[in-house]
Amino acid sequence: MKTSSNFSLKVIVDNFLLINIFLVILSSLYFLFSLIMNIRGNYIFLDFFRKLWNPIILPLITLLIVSALLNGFISWLMKKLPHQEEDI
Repeated sequence: MKTSSNFSLKVIVDNFLLINIFLVILSSLYFLFSLIMNIRGNYIFLDFFRKLWNPIILPLITLLIVSALLNGFISWLMKKLPHQEEDI
């Protein structure tokens, strides 16, 4: 019973982080697009990106970096700790 709840929680977290990485990729592509448009003289796209930076994009990037570091730390910890086998 406990493994099914852990599995569903892991699936939810994995899906959330997958959506997060796609949003970071899309925001970086939009940033490149807005830079090109800014060079051409259309400033509205870069202004819109600047309005989205603090409330949306910066937390997405922070969550992505923290989750990557946490994943690396958990993997390192799992290698260092002795592996316990479960009795069936």
